[in-house]
Amino acid sequence: MNTLYYGDNLKILREHIADESVDLIYLDPPSNSNRNYNVLFKDESGTDSQSQITAFEDTWHWNLQAEQTYNELINEPDQVGRMIESFRGFIGTNQMMAYLVMMAVISLERKSVVM
Repeated sequence: MNTLYYGDNLKILREHIADESVDLIYLDPPSNSNRNYNVLFKDESGTDSQSQITAFEDTWHWNLQAEQTYNELINEPDQVGRMIESFRGFIGTNQMMAYLVMMAVISLERKSVVM
């Protein structure tokens, strides 16, 4: 109860959140900006430190994870799977297709959690 999770939202939803148990999810989807975003630290005087960590990557690639997620989507007997399959036939396997696949599966997962 009252837990803040930090990380990949699809993994968090699947591994830590029971279906039909969430009242509110803040949705700030990646925007496919093709950039990596860092958290910058300041020292005690308020000056920017050279230390930083990657907060998240907003760069998408067609890789094994994208292919597995695509197969997961098209094996569901619904309109989303058919739509994603059509998109792949039209635009192929590239960065945009990887982004669409991940956004589709995240949206479906949230739909099953938030009722």
